[in-house]
Amino acid sequence: MTEPASRPPETRHPHWVYDHGTEPDPRFTLANERTFLAWARTVLGLLAGAVALHSFQVPTSEGVRDGVVLVLVLTAILCTVFAMIRWARVERAMRERRPLPAFSAGFILAGALLLIAVLLGVALLF
Repeated sequence: MTEPASRPPETRHPHWVYDHGTEPDPRFTLANERTFLAWARTVLGLLAGAVALHSFQVPTSEGVRDGVVLVLVLTAILCTVFAMIRWARVERAMRERRPLPAFSAGFILAGALLLIAVLLGVALLF
């Protein structure tokens, strides 16, 4: 019976995450990936709202509408960056058996959504 061909060591990116610690339980890694994908769905929703607001010419002053669209797009960009950083920090913490990092991105997103809601509410009233 012959030995199976040995495979070269797996190279995973980013190295600053995967080259540290030991492999965590796959369930935790998959949960971390699902959380990242939930953030990606949030970003898609923000971008869809920006496109809809811009395309359908919601009856407000053009400057306010453009301002809200800009805030939506900037929030989507920030959420994307925060999601990537959060995924990497959680993955590395699990690999190094350290406590998980604090959850601050959610508070930033909530503040941005509150600002957007207030701007839209004011725009629609006047």
